[in-house]
This record gives sequence, structure tokens and C-alpha cells, in this order.
Amino acid sequence: MRAALNHQPADRVPIDLGGTAVSGIAASTYAKLRAALELPPQPVKVYEPYQILGLVEPEVRALLGIDTQPILGLRTNFGFKNERWKPWRLHDGTAVLVPGDFVTTADEKGDLYIYPEGDASAPPSGHLPNGGFYFDAIIRQEPIDEAHLDPAEWLAGYVGPYSDEELAYIQAQTDDHYANTDLSLVYWFGQGGLGDIGAVPGTWMKHPKGIRAVDEWYMAFLQYPEYIKGIFALQTEIAMANLPLLYQAAGNKLDVVVVSATDFGTQTGPFFSPDTYRELIKPHHARINAWIHQHTTWKTFIHTCGAVTALLDDFIEAGFDVLNPVQCSAVGMDPATLKARWGDKLVFWGGTTDTQQTLPFGTPDEVRAQTAERIRVLGKDGGLVAGAIHNIQHGTPVDNLLAFFETARESRF
Repeated sequence: MRAALNHQPADRVPIDLGGTAVSGIAASTYAKLRAALELPPQPVKVYEPYQILGLVEPEVRALLGIDTQPILGLRTNFGFKNERWKPWRLHDGTAVLVPGDFVTTADEKGDLYIYPEGDASAPPSGHLPNGGFYFDAIIRQEPIDEAHLDPAEWLAGYVGPYSDEELAYIQAQTDDHYANTDLSLVYWFGQGGLGDIGAVPGTWMKHPKGIRAVDEWYMAFLQYPEYIKGIFALQTEIAMANLPLLYQAAGNKLDVVVVSATDFGTQTGPFFSPDTYRELIKPHHARINAWIHQHTTWKTFIHTCGAVTALLDDFIEAGFDVLNPVQCSAVGMDPATLKARWGDKLVFWGGTTDTQQTLPFGTPDEVRAQTAERIRVLGKDGGLVAGAIHNIQHGTPVDNLLAFFETARESRF
């Protein structure tokens, strides 16, 4: 793993599954994967309820040859802690465990509603359609008061100084995994995720303030630029204060820190112009990454879906080391071009098998062929962490998953 992160050749490509919340696996599919690996049946822990992701266990990591270990956050995207696990069932009948404050109600159609911090007296913040695969955020934006748009109010409850409890939680996991595994430790910092649209609705907040609707948020970049600039500046100050605290808790036992998960790309191009990124976001990314590179050995990870070749030079200049999920099906994201133009600067994390078409709808042989070819192209001379392009979805055939992991595990250079 460290050879790959430093663009050095190794005997095989490292593999990720579940190292981050954007390289995980749907809980229902994970249950079927466990069965295919002939492991005893047991409920899957849904550690990330927003996307209903299953927690990948040590025995599965060992059998599949996974090289990553996540250092988890204390709270979920709905604001409650991952503790006091209780039984629950997905719509397809899969037995899972969810946190004690995972509280839902149902309507007459069988749709489910989940509540921030598990408080059913507050308006629900997530909606799971009957038969759905993950929660959708419920937009609870109040009418926009242009005269009182307050960046500090928007950020309240989103990011803040690490608490002693959070730091102890991070330190305990880091020390344990560092001492007792040979896996690469990955921490989701995320506080450089400026404008992360998954966070804009504020699903963990009981009463989010300011602009929270997805469409209104993107328009605000042009309508209320000073408001957006104020949010990003204040969020970066909080991140800069938290980085030394994170280092005190985890030190250089971490290999990779996820700095940003803001999606900058659509299927065909960026959400907004490179000039907008350069003006509003890049200076903050550069500041965060500069501190990390000056004070730690961590590699900085940016997750952004879509067609982002127009931004890759800027990401590199901003100090990012790792690009995920490498959506090769998007316009301009050809693997050979990516490797030739940016492969000496960026580590490609993912990109190995397409979760939109090949992995869910292809044959095992098609999965093997694509995986082998992507590893050959993207993994040449290091710089690749093999993984699916984003989370493995509900309904993905297990035979295709086994074909993917077998091919990746047996890759040699």
C-alpha cells in the first residue's frame, strides 16, 4: 500500500473495500458476499446508515486480500453514535444491526423516515422509499432571508472543534489497528469538503439554517458569493485548528486522510467552471494540504465523481495526492489518458471496475477482463489502489464481486 501511495512498484496492487464511506459496500450485498465466502451467517452492522453501508469485518478483509482499515468517526450522518446496536431488517429481509438511536417511522406506503440524533420530536431528515436502497436527504430549508445569511449559523452543528470524546475515539481505534493489524489506516477527516452536497441538507441537524436545498446551493455560488466565501473561510479555519489535534491523537500511524468528498463532476463535465474552483475553493484546499504535508506523512485524498479532467491540474497544485473514485465512464476519463497525463502526480484509488455497468450488469468474465486491463494501465509503476468506482451497490451479483477480488488479488507486476 505504501509503495502504491508513493508511486513505487510493488509485487501486487493493493486493494480497498470499506476503507472509506465512498469505497464501501451495500449492507444487503455484503451479507450475500459473506455467505459466498462460507462465513457463518450473522447480522451486518450498518455503520453508515445514510447509504446503508455494511461494516467490512476482519475475516472478510483477510479472505479477499483487502489492505485498508478505516478509522471511523464517532457519529453517523444522522448525528447519532454508532453504539448500542440493535436488530433491524432491510426491505429485502436482510438482517442487520443498526445503532440504538436509529429511529424510523413509516407512512401508509411503507416509506421510512429517519430522525436527526434519533429524536422523533424533530422533523425527519431522511427518507427511505419502500424498497429503496439508501436514504434520501429531506430538504428542510426555511425561506431565504437575504439580509441575514450568516456563515457561522450555516456551519453551526456541521463542523466544530474536536471534542475530547472524539479524539479519544480516534486514538483508541488508531492505536488498536496499528498494533494488531498490518493494514493501511485511513481516516475520514472530511473538513476540507467545501460545499459537499451530501452535507448541505444537514441531515444530522434538527433545524438546519441557511441555504440547504441542492439547487439553491449551486445557484448561491453566483447569487450570494460572499455568503459562500464566508462559509468556506470559516470552515477552513476550523479544519486548520483541528488538524493538530488529529495529529496528536493519531500521529503518523495514519497513511491516508480523506480531506474532501465534494463532487465536482457530472457525467459530462464539471458542475461549475475551473475558475470558480480556483477562486472559491482551491486556496482553502491548498492551505489544508500544505499543513498536512509539512507536519505529517499522511497522503491527502480527494473524492469527486464525474468528469473532472478540467480540474486535475488544480487538484495537484492544491496538494492532493490521491484521486477517488476515478469514474472512467465519464467524459474524458479514459484510463490510459489519466495515467499518461497525471499518473506520476496522482494515485488513482478506484477506477478498477465500473459500478454503473460492468460490476452490476456484466458477466464474471467481463468483470475479470476489465479489472485486469485497468490494473495493467492504471497500476503500471505503482500509483493505484484497486477498488470499485464508488460503493458497491445493492443487487450486485456476488459472482461478479468474487471475480473482481480474485483478479485484483492475483495481479502481479
